[in-house]
Amino acid sequence: MNGMKKIGVLTSGGDAPGMNAAIRAVVRAGIYNGCQVFGISGGYQGLIDGQIRRLKSSDVSNIIQRGGTILKTARSAEFRTPAGRMKAVGQLAAFEIDGLVVIGGDGSFTGAGLLVQEYDIPVVGIPGTIDNDLFGTDYTIGYDTAVNTAICAIDKIRDTASAHNRLFFVEVMGRDAGFIALRSGIASGAEVILVPELKNDIEELQQYVNEEYDPNHSSGIVIVAEGDEGGGAYKIAEKVSREHPEFDVRVSVLGHIQRGGSPTAYDREAACRLGVAAVDALLDDQKSIMIGITNGKIVHVPFNKAIKNSKGLNPRLLELLTLLSAR
Repeated sequence: MNGMKKIGVLTSGGDAPGMNAAIRAVVRAGIYNGCQVFGISGGYQGLIDGQIRRLKSSDVSNIIQRGGTILKTARSAEFRTPAGRMKAVGQLAAFEIDGLVVIGGDGSFTGAGLLVQEYDIPVVGIPGTIDNDLFGTDYTIGYDTAVNTAICAIDKIRDTASAHNRLFFVEVMGRDAGFIALRSGIASGAEVILVPELKNDIEELQQYVNEEYDPNHSSGIVIVAEGDEGGGAYKIAEKVSREHPEFDVRVSVLGHIQRGGSPTAYDREAACRLGVAAVDALLDDQKSIMIGITNGKIVHVPFNKAIKNSKGLNPRLLELLTLLSAR
């Protein structure tokens, strides 16, 4: 073990179910290894403002099942400036914090990488984002819960769609990535799935509405990733309605419901594993890395690779989509 005695932990960017489980794991793994652990409230802005307090094991009791983050989260324009980062480092020095665990996505890791690059602060990242768009890890904390939340909502929408023979366009989150759309669409039996990564999916939608959908005898579900080049569920649905006024077309945007709720068993377990591994990495003198899970195993991925490399959709799921879309 190195000389690290005090570890800070913060959550940054968008919240994701399972962040609390990761916080809990970092705190208890740190204490187990003889370290003091400090919670930083409000992300990087909280670090700049000195919103820092020591966390005991009891402080993270009864949080593993809770959504959101007990440390709060925010995006900080000030941290993007050299002066802001200097203030942040000053606060770490004031509290004698030796290393930092950052739970978040690519923007959070960009900031973490700058702390390492400019001040040689040991920082380790835990991937926490429902978008699942970070390179180097199969899953990010919150993704599994978001998918299950989306599936539950889509199942309910299908019930009402079937009762009225309606064509529903359901928009899910994911920024510029289609991971939530693809997995929730397959699991809910969607007729068409539109994701940013596939450039011919609009053609498949046109084929479905022009040749296959029967408004008198069937309902339909089209899943739209919010970053799809077609322009989002409302824009696509409006176009279909103009071309097919005989269709009863409706739109449902699931929105932030996908970021809330109690995390699934998978997200809780993954968060526990990643939190413990993050502390182990700091104690092993690792820095500027994201802790990920690939093929069920813990991996270390340099921040620059996790941020700059593009993560593609699972080719096996794409094959499954093609097979199940055959009508």
